[in-house]
Amino acid sequence: MIRISGKGVGYVSVDPKAPSIEIDSVKLKTALHGDRVRVLILPEAIAPKNGIEQNQAGEVVEILERKKLEFVGTLEDGDGLYYLVPDDKRVYKDILISPDKLKGGKVGDKVLAQIIKWDDPKKDPLGEVIEVIGQPGAHETEMLAIVLDRGFKSIFPDAVEAEARALKQAETTSLPPPDGRAGIEAKLRRDFRDILTFTVDPIDAKDFDDALSFRPLPDGNYEVGIHIADVSHYVRPGTALDTEARKRATSIYLVDRTIPMLPETLSNDLCSLKADEDKLTFSTIVTMSLTGEILKTDFDKTIIRSAKRFTYEEGQAVLDSKEGPFAPALLTLNKLAYALRAKKIADGAISFENEEIKFELDPTGKPIRVYKKMRTDIHLLIEDFMLLANRKVAEYVSKLVHDEPGQFVYRVHDVPDRDRLETLATFVRPLGYRLPMTKEGVTGQAINIFLKSVAGTPEESMVRTATMRAMAKAIYDMKNIGHYGLAFPYYTHFTSPIRRYPDLMVHRLLDLYRQGQQPSAEMLADYRRLAAHCSMREVEAQDAERDSIRYKQIEFMGTKVGQTFTGVISGLAKWGIFIQEKETLAEGMVRLATMKDDFYIFDEKNYAMVGKNTGKKYRLGDPVRVKVIRTDLPARFIDFEFVQD
Repeated sequence: MIRISGKGVGYVSVDPKAPSIEIDSVKLKTALHGDRVRVLILPEAIAPKNGIEQNQAGEVVEILERKKLEFVGTLEDGDGLYYLVPDDKRVYKDILISPDKLKGGKVGDKVLAQIIKWDDPKKDPLGEVIEVIGQPGAHETEMLAIVLDRGFKSIFPDAVEAEARALKQAETTSLPPPDGRAGIEAKLRRDFRDILTFTVDPIDAKDFDDALSFRPLPDGNYEVGIHIADVSHYVRPGTALDTEARKRATSIYLVDRTIPMLPETLSNDLCSLKADEDKLTFSTIVTMSLTGEILKTDFDKTIIRSAKRFTYEEGQAVLDSKEGPFAPALLTLNKLAYALRAKKIADGAISFENEEIKFELDPTGKPIRVYKKMRTDIHLLIEDFMLLANRKVAEYVSKLVHDEPGQFVYRVHDVPDRDRLETLATFVRPLGYRLPMTKEGVTGQAINIFLKSVAGTPEESMVRTATMRAMAKAIYDMKNIGHYGLAFPYYTHFTSPIRRYPDLMVHRLLDLYRQGQQPSAEMLADYRRLAAHCSMREVEAQDAERDSIRYKQIEFMGTKVGQTFTGVISGLAKWGIFIQEKETLAEGMVRLATMKDDFYIFDEKNYAMVGKNTGKKYRLGDPVRVKVIRTDLPARFIDFEFVQD
């Protein structure tokens, strides 16, 4: 796969330990970012820069597979013709569009366009408008553009919506009537409707794909049911619903909306575990002691009836006050969750608690408040039981298939690459921290001790983010290598089939295995391809989510020009100093050209910006006061200047 920089230079890595092959823009042969390419290595090498090992020069000789041909951008006039200037600066050519292919688009509009012909790298590609999005800068335009540019669609094809409506209409034949004691499907399932069951979700959630049931047992132990919406009952292989869900692979969560993997008829209705409604679920049922020991685990197709929909705030209020709806159950579940968490951390699970932000928007979508999302005991309680279900499903199937690769879909997380760890160690050393590395790398316990050492410091958020970036990326794979970050030898994703396609794959495989059946060779080969596809789509969805956050951060700071804020130095470059604002976590730059009190030189070895005459230093992690000078939404940039107290 080729990576293209914002300057139109390509990079191909064939060996993670070796320098990349660097390809000048004139030798890309129309290759675009993410394409699979065949590359010829040229005899000349690229001159080393700043002491960094030189790259080998190369040339694209064949494009094997295009990642995408649809791009979002702004229409501009070109003397009777029109050009799309892509938002993605890695697209190093504008796209030429003839007047008959504008689809109603006008100069200045933001549109989605498709490249229809590009066989001469010396010329601009030819394209056509697929969809007119709207005026740049408008909230709806920009949010939709973020989604479309990642290859996701905000609406579903008619055939998919029609299938969803048909399922809704047929629901009464399989689910019980309001009295809750009849129905064809109910008789085939383990019945939990008489056992206390509830959901806990964000206040603005519309799809509830997991629920917990709780029952004290006569022997002093507890039965906890982790009930997951049985999406596989409704979404069958070969249907339009399944085809679209495979394509999307995941839901996307922007600052103001969810772009669901499934139509709302399923995600917010049929498969949503609403209170006081009978719902079909696939469940992990565990028997536990109060110390968190798992005594027994079962997996079953079930039917539940949630007694209450808790918001996180309501659930936490019960834990805090020790009274309210189902207080005894919630308090006991919290003790069980604490026991699960303690064992997980003792085994080496890494405690990443990065700060997240949320936005309060006005009716037009403008951000009027930015605040940090708080993770409380109730959040962790739900998370711990979902992790338990995921782990137990993976353990169960792995035992059945004798750990044979290619028989199940795992969520795997490799050990961190040593080079990345050494880069992290170099990054934190000027801040006064030491990453405890050995010949084998770094253990999860050691990383936890390291992260505790930065807790409460101005640089905490920055160091946590840098540590996360040093980790390998968790992916879906049919070869199990364990999950380093969670310290689980077996792990999968079972708990969110409404919003993640791999969970739906896991449900189908688990159901086959627990019935003593074997998936076909064709099914397993298909799932191998899908695991890679879902991993890629997950990254693209995360990019969209981050881009929407970044956009709103900059839009919010644009209303604060001239105001002063507290921040921390988050990065250094030859042209400026990066600052992360404390409350919004928005990142901007103080450009060296604006620093008039001295001539500053970047000391790369010590990660410091040093004044030539005064010796004044700006170090990574230093707390600072800055004023917002300018924001540039299209370029996603904030200009700060230092304020001397």
